[in-house]
Amino acid sequence: MSETLKVDIQNKVAICTLNRPKKLNALSIELRDALADALQQCHEDDAVGAIVLTGEGRGFCSGVDLTGAQPDVTPSQNETLDEFGWVGRQAMSVYRLDKPVLCAVNGVAAGAGMSLATSCDMRIGSENTRFKSVFIERSLSPDSGLSFFLPRIVGASRAADLIYTSRTVDAGEAYRIGLLDRLVSADNLLAATVEVAEQMLQWPPLALRMSKRTLQHSQEHDLETALRYEKVSLGLARLAENDAKESRAAFIEKRKPTYTGT
Repeated sequence: MSETLKVDIQNKVAICTLNRPKKLNALSIELRDALADALQQCHEDDAVGAIVLTGEGRGFCSGVDLTGAQPDVTPSQNETLDEFGWVGRQAMSVYRLDKPVLCAVNGVAAGAGMSLATSCDMRIGSENTRFKSVFIERSLSPDSGLSFFLPRIVGASRAADLIYTSRTVDAGEAYRIGLLDRLVSADNLLAATVEVAEQMLQWPPLALRMSKRTLQHSQEHDLETALRYEKVSLGLARLAENDAKESRAAFIEKRKPTYTGT
């Protein structure tokens, strides 16, 4: 794993820490590639049930690193025709990872860093958290999924406010408008975020993953399509026959269940 990203797995929770604190964890080529690889590994590893993203030092992610040397290479034909680019692939790598992804926003989340935070299922912050869209200040429109994620979190008019003005949103306002789902003390931020992940992991793994798929699908389709997808998803969640039996047995025996995902 790259030195720009630390990964620590604790009790089925993979804590992925952006590790460029001197740059406020700005996304270098090395860091964004390492994050994509780590998320793919988390997706494939049954020993990982949830992911927590956070940053080292006093910031979560200040966006794309524009200060480092840029590679002077001619793009391949596939790269030229890539309609998503790395920013689109980053958004998809988080959004389509069908395990809970929580963001412990330990400081500033700006530009593509704000996009990364909003692509997660939940955001938990502290008094040190702040958000800033930045794009318009660089003569850019939003990328890395911000135009998709932000309106679904705070509503269309508030998203317009934050994107058009590029103003800084502090922790209190972020919590009030729903940009943060929970607000805790800075010294307890990571532990509190891991605790939320562990609350999710007490349930059957397949049911949890299908719940994420179903919730996301319903945001993108009409009611009839969503209902059909729910019916199909129920069948997939029930493929874990041992977990279904364990759920019933634990209820009858009045004990805490132990799920295996099978």
